[in-house]
Amino acid sequence: MSLTSLSVAVLAGGRSSEREVSLKSGASVVAGLTEAGYLPKLIEISKEGHWTLDGAPVALSPGQGLGDFDIAFPVVHGPFGEDGTLQGLLESIRMPYVGSGVAASAIVLDKILAKQRLEQEGIPQVDYVGFTEADWLSAKDAVLAAARCLGSPVWVKPARLGSSVGISRVDDPASEGLVDAITTALTHDPRVIIEASCPGREIEVSVIEKIGEDGARTLTTSSAGEILLPDAAEGEWYDYDRKYKPGGMELAVPANLTLAQATAVGETARLAFERLGCEGYARVDTFVDGDQVLINEVNTSPGFTETSVFSRLFGADGVTYPDLLSELVNSALDRHARSARFTF
Repeated sequence: MSLTSLSVAVLAGGRSSEREVSLKSGASVVAGLTEAGYLPKLIEISKEGHWTLDGAPVALSPGQGLGDFDIAFPVVHGPFGEDGTLQGLLESIRMPYVGSGVAASAIVLDKILAKQRLEQEGIPQVDYVGFTEADWLSAKDAVLAAARCLGSPVWVKPARLGSSVGISRVDDPASEGLVDAITTALTHDPRVIIEASCPGREIEVSVIEKIGEDGARTLTTSSAGEILLPDAAEGEWYDYDRKYKPGGMELAVPANLTLAQATAVGETARLAFERLGCEGYARVDTFVDGDQVLINEVNTSPGFTETSVFSRLFGADGVTYPDLLSELVNSALDRHARSARFTF
């Protein structure tokens, strides 16, 4: 069987608030894989967690794969898809899949755990305070005091969501606005992170894992791109509307960086990818402030339409969208075959 005759289950939708973004990614991946010569079909995961293929329920059997599909390509964003739960299910049914495994998916989606891991590895990042709903209920004053040591403004975020959902900018952490922002974040997630602000430029880079014939792994980074907000008012930021409304953001790629800055961004992105245990692909978001590169966050399942930042960055390097998808499918199959050699 040639690789391009493989049947690919594209998993999209899901239970999180990023469901609609995921469905757009799924439709685009199906189109791109079709153009590359694969045989993809979209399996939609409903808001209630039901799986359907062409409107019919999908049966999952432990150890028996996923129907007649050869490999899964998950593009489910946020909790219940990007957090290791979906990856664990695919491991249980012995299904090869694109992207990071259980541990890395769980750690990276949880911004608190990811920052703790990066801190252990000495990788520069913005200062933060992480806490749970239980911490907030039992030690509110301590949480507020720690957050107010981060300076101004601060960013209050649900720890395990993306797409800027539930995020608030608080210009005066001494005000009740901080309490309101924490309350908002806690409606989305019982884990909350508060981050210091960084004056640096928002620079993003895509990373893919390539497997050589000898099994050696190499990490390839795209050109770096800078997120720009046209006609932004004072204090305006890269929120949900800016990300997804036409004309809300501009991606300058390649970013106007010095050679030293561009090299540092690529090296920092690869290091973060490796030390967090990522596999397959990821988008790494950084702040560049002079000679300093700080990790903002890593995304193991970023938006994946043809016009999403991840694919556009490689597109600027001459890698077409279908070729990029094909590279990821091949890498996932190689990784699955290597894993099967171990007895565990």
